[in-house]
This record gives sequence, C-alpha cells and structure tokens, in this order.
Amino acid sequence: MTFDGFSEAALDFYDDLELDNSKSFWEAHSEVYRTEIATPMRELTDELADEFGPAKIFRPYRDVRFAKDKTPYKTHQGAYVPVAPATGYYVQIGAPGVLIGAGFYDASPDRLASIRAAIDHDRHGPELERIIGSLMAADWEIGGSTLKTSPRGFPADHPRIELLRHKTLTVSHHLGFDEVIHSRALVDRIRADWRQTTPLLDWLVRHGD
Repeated sequence: MTFDGFSEAALDFYDDLELDNSKSFWEAHSEVYRTEIATPMRELTDELADEFGPAKIFRPYRDVRFAKDKTPYKTHQGAYVPVAPATGYYVQIGAPGVLIGAGFYDASPDRLASIRAAIDHDRHGPELERIIGSLMAADWEIGGSTLKTSPRGFPADHPRIELLRHKTLTVSHHLGFDEVIHSRALVDRIRADWRQTTPLLDWLVRHGD
C-alpha cells in the first residue's frame, strides 16, 4: 500500500477525542483510528524508511500509572525513527494537524554531560550554533526542556549558555492543516524536512557518546 495523505476524518477523530477521551468513545471509533490514522502512518513511514530507517509507531495509550491526568488515550499519533538513544526524526498527527520534528528527547546524565562538553568546545560548539542558526533561518522552531539557571560548571556569561541550558533539544515544523497533509506530497515534504535536520542529528550522534 502507498500513502495518499491523512483524511479529514483523522483530524475529526482527534477533535472528538479531545472532548471525550474515554474508553467508550475509543471502542466506538476504533475502526476510524485503525483505517484513517494507524494504517496511513505506517504507510507514510514505510515510504521514508529507505532513506531514514524503520520507524517506531507509538502506542495510542497513555501511561497513567504516575500521572494526575488519568485520561487513557494520547491526543496525537506519533512516529519516531531513532538514530541514537532517544534521538531521531519525528512526525505526528493530532487535532492541530501535522508536526515534523527531530532532536534528542531524553538523555542520561553521562550523555548530557558529553553534549554539554561539545557545546563548550571552541570548534564543536560554534558548529552547533551554525546548524541551529540555519534551521531557524528555515523557519524551524527550537524547543526542548531547559534549566532556568546555568548548568553546574558553566558561567552565566558563557557565549553559548542558552544551548548549555538545554536538557533536551528539538526542532519542529508545524504544517497544521496545510493541504499537503491530505496528499501523497506529504512524503516528499517530510523527506525534505528531515534532510534539513540531519546535520543536527549527526552532530548529536558524534558528540553524545
């Protein structure tokens, strides 16, 4: 099967799920989830696998064991292509439309220390700045969780203190409801966007060990 876009029914499903996040709603609409969301997401990522590798399609169920919010279902469907631990390419569909992303989404203390050491380095740090600058110039949004203060061992006036504060580092493009999400052209759009983020992921792989 080939990917032909996400349908309006996929967006409607998540609009409705945000209003009624219940087992009864899910069971009544599970076929819509399967045919309009899960299957197209697999078709989409399969078409990208030749260049980027196989994707992990996330389960739709939330882990509510330690959460105050006990709603059982995620209000988006995500897929992720790993290139290193908790690092890789990302795409999701939900009520706000389609989002494309990449970056590192979690890091062990040792790995985060390695990344920060590279950011501090006189050559590797400016290289990351140039990569981030190029992505921002191409309208990528820089995100991730950050410290409110300087990480231990780094001065507040460090020239790359904003990067050093990151505990995770992501970039994202929000396609929203652009017509491209309803067509096969979404494959090429994601392919082009993920290619733009490859230098960032390559940098993280090289310096995150």
